[in-house]
Amino acid sequence: MSDEIAQLFENNRAWSDRMQAEDPAYFLRLVRQQSPEYLWIGCSDSRVPANQIVGLDPGEVFVHRNVANVVVHSDLNALSVIQFAVDILRVKHILVVGHYGCGGVRAVINDEKNGLVDNWLRHVRDVRDRYVRQLAQMDDLSWRHDRMCELNAIHQAVNICHTTVLRDAWQRGQDVTVHAWCYSLQNGLVNNLQVSARSREEADEQAHNAVARMFWMTGKRRRGDGTPE
Repeated sequence: MSDEIAQLFENNRAWSDRMQAEDPAYFLRLVRQQSPEYLWIGCSDSRVPANQIVGLDPGEVFVHRNVANVVVHSDLNALSVIQFAVDILRVKHILVVGHYGCGGVRAVINDEKNGLVDNWLRHVRDVRDRYVRQLAQMDDLSWRHDRMCELNAIHQAVNICHTTVLRDAWQRGQDVTVHAWCYSLQNGLVNNLQVSARSREEADEQAHNAVARMFWMTGKRRRGDGTPE
């Protein structure tokens, strides 16, 4: 066993001892039940720990992660997670959480070539192509990247709202809301992107309004006079 892997086992034992010393019933509670109210769909980036960001313990958040927090109707992995969370766990909230500084989004913005993952990022590229004119007007590359991270999170949330899982859940009157957020690595805060939908129609309308507001604010920032484009 390498020294690096051996250190992980040491870290694990120290963590287990610490948790039991602080709360002797901690692991007993985890074993007894999993009853989360939240499904977190986020990026695989190691800097974005779902539970810690929102201050919840393991067992309180069901988590699915992939490169650039993408949800498409052909991904049976993501759809299975959503179906299990909605139909079995009965979560009340689905949180689609992008993050500023996302490497997958940056690769799309910069037209980078990274091999196999480029096929996966085609879904993010589709979002970029939809707003290529508006994004091209942003001279500040960091500003353009941030807006693209937000646009991606919004559109992945809309994709979830159009799945058969959510359509069926809403049709039977289940209380579940889909949200679009974006997390900042710089200050640890989550930005609410103003999409919190309980139907396909609501998701489409909220996404349209959120995107319009985003580009209005971009024009305001560029002009410096608050004049909408």
